[in-house]
Amino acid sequence: MSGGHFDYKQYYIQDLIDQIEEEIKGNKYKKEDDIYSVKLNNKTIKEFENAVKALKIAKIYATRIDWLLSGDDDEETFHERLKDELNELNSS
Repeated sequence: MSGGHFDYKQYYIQDLIDQIEEEIKGNKYKKEDDIYSVKLNNKTIKEFENAVKALKIAKIYATRIDWLLSGDDDEETFHERLKDELNELNSS
C-alpha cells in the first residue's frame, strides 16, 4: 500500500462517508413516531448528501497529498491524479 505520511488516517474519512450514507439509506425506513431513532426531513438529508460529497473531496485531497509527501508521486503526478479523481467524482 502506498502513502503513510498521515498514518492512513484518510481512511477514517471513508468510514465517516460510509456511516453517513447508511444513515441516509436507513432514513427511508424510519417512522415518524419511532422513539428510538430520528426521522430526518428532506432538507436535512440533502445536507447529509452535501457532507458526503465534501468528505469525498477531502479524502481525495488527503490521499493525493499523502502519496506526494510519502514519495509515491511526484508533483506532476500529484496534479494529474488530483484532477482526474476530482473530475471523476464530479461526473458521478
